[in-house]
Amino acid sequence: MKVAYPVLIKEFDGDCLVYIPDLDGYTEGKDLADAIEMARDYIGIVCMDKESDLPKSSNYKEAVKKAKANKDVFDYSDGLQTMVDVDLTEYRKQYDNRAVRKNCTIPYWMTVKADQAGLNYSRVLQDAIANLLNLNYNIGN
Repeated sequence: MKVAYPVLIKEFDGDCLVYIPDLDGYTEGKDLADAIEMARDYIGIVCMDKESDLPKSSNYKEAVKKAKANKDVFDYSDGLQTMVDVDLTEYRKQYDNRAVRKNCTIPYWMTVKADQAGLNYSRVLQDAIANLLNLNYNIGN
């Protein structure tokens, strides 16, 4: 499922500040390309949570009107206007496959043997969990 929302971007103190009126969201980037990527990321995260009740996308005129109504925060109404799209299906795949740090404890003697054997702890743990859960999983090696 793809979504697209209007985004207003305005430069301020060397950064590009971003307002996504339909999601009442803010982000920023170090330059225009980064700002658009940050807007895409913001839209992806918010819309994954609201997938069953996504807000309707505004047109540019409505987006500017929302920005003017919210200009006590910062006036984005005269900023760059663009649409940012997100493929929520692809975004969810990437999000679900992101690495998550987990801390585990093993006996010291075991770490000595594992280090001597050159084991990759993350790979061993992933393989063990996949095996225990009967998952058809391969991290690419």
